[in-house]
Amino acid sequence: MAEITKEDVIKFIENMTVLELSELVKELEERFGVTAAAPVAVAAAVPAGAAPAEAAPAEEEKTEFTVVLTGVGDKKIQVIKEIRAITNLGLKEAKELVENVPSTVKEGISKEEAEEIAKKLQEAGATVEIK
Repeated sequence: MAEITKEDVIKFIENMTVLELSELVKELEERFGVTAAAPVAVAAAVPAGAAPAEAAPAEEEKTEFTVVLTGVGDKKIQVIKEIRAITNLGLKEAKELVENVPSTVKEGISKEEAEEIAKKLQEAGATVEIK
């Protein structure tokens, strides 16, 4: 039986889609009881002796946002249609996303795109949160 090397693992990960990689990370977190939130903590870390005012600009420079559907409202069908248009999900997947609120619509997007998606969903009658 051939031994799997680190290089084999890296090549395998390089060929994964973002969604597959995200699912892999979640599964590893669950299996080993850890979280992969270290990069966020590093970005938020303030050097010793730095004034609190210096930390504020780092938080304001957030470049990736997540749109979370928190409520559907009366126009469930309209919300499902918007979710399908935004995410390219199939009808079944979009319906499941809408029925299982709160649920993430899109993550790792620009502020402008997040605001545009939120506006479309709110016009369809949904309640949305941008994180």
